[in-house]
Amino acid sequence: MEFYGTEVSSRLMLGTAQYPSPAILDDAFRRSGAGIATVSVRREAGGAQAGAAFWDLIKELGVKVLPNTAGCHSVREAVTTAHMARELFDTPWIKLEVIGHTDTLQPDPFALVEAAKILTEDGFQVFPYTTEDLILADRLLNAGCEVLMPWGAPIGSGLGLTNIYGLRTLRAQFPDIPMVVDAGLGLPSQAAVALEMGYDAVLLNTAVAKAGDPAAMAEGFALAIKAGRLAYEADPMEPRDMAAPSTPLIGKAFLS
Repeated sequence: MEFYGTEVSSRLMLGTAQYPSPAILDDAFRRSGAGIATVSVRREAGGAQAGAAFWDLIKELGVKVLPNTAGCHSVREAVTTAHMARELFDTPWIKLEVIGHTDTLQPDPFALVEAAKILTEDGFQVFPYTTEDLILADRLLNAGCEVLMPWGAPIGSGLGLTNIYGLRTLRAQFPDIPMVVDAGLGLPSQAAVALEMGYDAVLLNTAVAKAGDPAAMAEGFALAIKAGRLAYEADPMEPRDMAAPSTPLIGKAFLS
């Protein structure tokens, strides 16, 4: 699997916030085999090096870093944060979040497209946190994005895939675009469904960090993602309205 021409080692992407301790975060990443860690730029302070210890911990994980613009509510704020991220982490990758609704943390579609266009023109490789809206997806691709990250449900809710129809339609409409289900997953089974639908990866944080045993939950998600991808590649049977016998009737004994 590739994003912007860069191979990644796993279809699981993990956030780095809310873990009980650095040791538990480290254990969760290692048991999950996650290939990408998302990091909020607000954890770092370039001048004071306030986040140096945290950054050292992330580097020791040996994974690709995807900084994000979490908490940004305007185009200007998101673009400024992205430039900070590029300087701090020395990467053109940026997970672009421009929040439009405080309660649901739903992205602002208009500001998201505007910010994405500004950043891609400036050499960033943008991973937009978006909804499953087809028109918005098309606008983001036209703005220069080569990856889409539709939500499964509101961030941190654990509700899973609340709009299966919308996610299936989005996947079918843009079959060649790498897509990551981002946010709202609470259980490994929900991640398996996303991969079974043909999504390339999932990104999650709260479901692992807030579990009673984060490392075990991280491993559970990794196994579910592997199962879901295998099922997708195996070309599963279509659902039927009626029963169909699995044992053939030919050769069956009949009593007179």
